[in-house]
Order: sequence, then structure tokens, then C-alpha cells
Amino acid sequence: MAYVTDRKRAAGLGSAKTGTEHLWHMQITSVLLLVLVPLFLIAVGPVVGESYEAVTAHFARPFPALATALGLIVALNHFRYGVQVLIEDYTDGATRKFLIIAMIGVSYGTMATGLYALARLAI
Repeated sequence: MAYVTDRKRAAGLGSAKTGTEHLWHMQITSVLLLVLVPLFLIAVGPVVGESYEAVTAHFARPFPALATALGLIVALNHFRYGVQVLIEDYTDGATRKFLIIAMIGVSYGTMATGLYALARLAI
């Protein structure tokens, strides 16, 4: 029978050192999304189902374009941090590294695609 304390079992395993940083990023992006989601709905809602010309004219104005761009950036950063924490909790080893890199690539790729499409509409 081994009498090992909890501290002794945990010694040498180290900490992730990024848990607090992820928590703060998630909280900040959550608060920003509380403001940006209604602005996004106000900016995009009026043009749902409209013609292409009406949509391009609408997004040529600064408020709809900026509200949409900020909403897209913050939402995808929130997604990236959330999925990264999820992957870190449930996977390990090379799978963890691959999935984190893939999800970061997916979120930044989606962000770039969305901003490019918005720029094409606005210009």
C-alpha cells in the first residue's frame, strides 16, 4: 500500500499555463458578443431576401459593414478559443496538436473568407 499525497501525485506534471488566458479571452469575447450580435442583426436583418443591388448598396454604408466585420471577427475568435479548450480537455498527444492547428486554420480561414466577401459587397 503506497501512501502518496495528492500533492506528490501532481508533482512534475506541471500546469497548462494558459488556462487563465483562455478564460479571459472567452469572457471578453462573450461580453463583446452581447453587444455585437444585436448590432449584427440590426445591420443584416433589413437586407435578408433583398436583391443583390440592394444588398451591395446596404453594405456600402459604413455602419452595416463595420458591424458585420466586427461581429464576424469576434464570433470566430470566440469559436477558436472555445474549440481549443474543448480539444485540450478531451484529446492528447499528436491528435491534440493536429486538431488545434486545424481548428485555428478553419477559424482564420473562415474569418478571411467572410471579410473578403464583405469587402467585395462593400466596394
